Amino acid sequence: MRELILDDPISIVILKAVIIFVICLVSTIMAVWAERRIVARMQMRLGPNRVGKFGVLQGLADGVKLALKEDLIPAAADKIVFIIAPIISATTCFMAFAVIPVTGPVTLFGHKTVMQMTDIPVGVLYVLAIASVGVYGIVLAGWSSGSTYPLLGGLRSSAQVISYEVAMGLSLVSVFIYSGSMSTSDIVAAQNKWWYAVVLFPSFVIYAISMVGETNRAPFDLAEAEGELVGGFHTEYSSLKFALFFLAEYVNIVGVSALATTLFLGGYHAPPGLGFTESWLGGWFTAIWFFAKVAAFFFLFVWLRGTLPRMRYDQFMQFGWKVLIPVSLFWILVVATLRLLSQQGTSRTGLLIFSGIVVAIVMFVNVAFDNAKQKKKNTPRPTLSKPDFAVPELPSKGSDRV
Repeated sequence: MRELILDDPISIVILKAVIIFVICLVSTIMAVWAERRIVARMQMRLGPNRVGKFGVLQGLADGVKLALKEDLIPAAADKIVFIIAPIISATTCFMAFAVIPVTGPVTLFGHKTVMQMTDIPVGVLYVLAIASVGVYGIVLAGWSSGSTYPLLGGLRSSAQVISYEVAMGLSLVSVFIYSGSMSTSDIVAAQNKWWYAVVLFPSFVIYAISMVGETNRAPFDLAEAEGELVGGFHTEYSSLKFALFFLAEYVNIVGVSALATTLFLGGYHAPPGLGFTESWLGGWFTAIWFFAKVAAFFFLFVWLRGTLPRMRYDQFMQFGWKVLIPVSLFWILVVATLRLLSQQGTSRTGLLIFSGIVVAIVMFVNVAFDNAKQKKKNTPRPTLSKPDFAVPELPSKGSDRV
C-alpha cells in the first residue's frame, strides 16, 4: 500500500483530495436528509418530502437558505477570531480523511493506486491530533462572541470533547498492541481473519461511546441544550459561518465512523465469506463495503438521537472520568498481558486461567460497587436541627390570593 501511494504523481494526489472533499460535502447533504427521514419514521412522522423526490434535496435547500441569510457579527465580538473559529472547525475535520484507506488497490486514470492520501506510521495519532486542534474552533467561537451563553457553551463543549478524547485514545491502545502498528493501512491488513470489533469488543464499545461524546451528539449534546444554553458556542453565528459549524459536525460524524470502520470493522474489506467481491469493478467495490459500514455507524448516531434522552452534564462527565477511563486502563493491562503470554507460547490452559482471574476480578468489583451503591442509598439522611436565630414564617397556601 505504502509503495503505491509513494508512486502517485501530483495530479493523482490532487484528484484524490478533490474526490474526498466532494464525498464529504455530498455525504453531509445526504446525512442531513437521512437523519430527518429516519427520526421522522421513528417518531411516526413524514419528515422532509417536498423538495425533490422523497425530499432528497432538502439538505441542499437548507444550505442555500443559510447562504442567503444575513451575516451578522455582534458588536462586542472579536471580529477576526469570530471569523477564524468556524474555519478551524471545518478544515480540521476534512484533514482527518488524509490517512483513511477507502479502497484496496485500484486503477485511477491508468495509474495503480489506493484511495488514500498518505500512509504514515503514526496515522491514527495524526487523526487524534487533528481532532484535538478542532477543539480550538469551539473554544474560540464561544470566547470571541462577546456573550455569556456562547462562552458557557464553549467551555462545556471543550471540556466534554477533551474528556472523551482521553477515553477514545485509550480505547485505541489495545488496537495498537494487537496489530503492532499505528498505521491505518497496517491495522486494516491485520484484520484479514478477525475484525477487532470481535477480538477487542470492550475497546470497540468504549470507542463507540466516546465518538458520540466527541461529536457533541444526542444524548451527549450538552453544549447545545436549548433549555439552558440556547445554541451553545455558536449561538451568535449566522449565515455561512453557522453553516461551517453545521458542516463540521456532520463531517466529524463521518470521520469518526470512518475511523471506527478502519480500526474495528476491517476497513474496506468485505465481511467474512464475501471476500470474492473485493475484486469486482476492478477493486472499486471495496469502497462500497467501506461506505456501507460508515452508513451503519451513522444509523447508530441517528438511532441514539431518536431514542435516548439527554443526560445531565455532571452525570456525563462522571461517566467519562470515573467509568470509561478506568475501564480502558484495566482493559489495556489485560490485552497487553494476553498478548505477551501468547507471544511467549503460553498454553491454552494458562490463557484460560488468566481469563478466569480477570472475570473474577470484574465480578468482584461489580458486586462491591453494587453493595456500596445500595449502602449509600440506605444511609439515612441527617436531620437538620432548628436554627437558633429567628426565621420568618412562610406564607400559608392561599393567603396571597385575592
